[in-house]
Amino acid sequence: MIDFGFDKLILIGGVALVVLGPERLPRVARTVGTLLGKAQRYVSDVKAEVNRSIELEELQKMKSQFQTAVNDVEHSVRQEVDSAHQAIHSTWSDLAVEGGSTEAALAAAAPVPVYSHPGKNWRLKRGTTPLWYKQRQGVRRHTQSGAARVARFRPPRRAS
Repeated sequence: MIDFGFDKLILIGGVALVVLGPERLPRVARTVGTLLGKAQRYVSDVKAEVNRSIELEELQKMKSQFQTAVNDVEHSVRQEVDSAHQAIHSTWSDLAVEGGSTEAALAAAAPVPVYSHPGKNWRLKRGTTPLWYKQRQGVRRHTQSGAARVARFRPPRRAS
């Protein structure tokens, strides 16, 4: 890159003042400053783009490494599951040969449990609460429709 020292900048400024004159020098200096700023922004944008592309390549390499690791783990887990399945199947077939048939082996293995109702009687529990307690707590004893509730709580009509 071009290296300008302080003495060289003063020399360039003096020559520009003589050549351009004091009227046009501020406008030219502003234009040169603007162009230098644009050039610096362009260079920084190019650097940022290069850094982004390098980071993207690194991320792609890391992704491919993770993908191969995942595939290796999946392959090893699948092999273990297949070997366990083979062992269970061979054990099951040995039991079937010894017992005669698979239905007999299933029947001898464990009886199927039968569902039994827990025996809770909700109506009986509600019926044991005294009537005076239900009235005090506001428990409804009878089912009412919406129209019946409105009619129940409607104010009485005045005689005309």
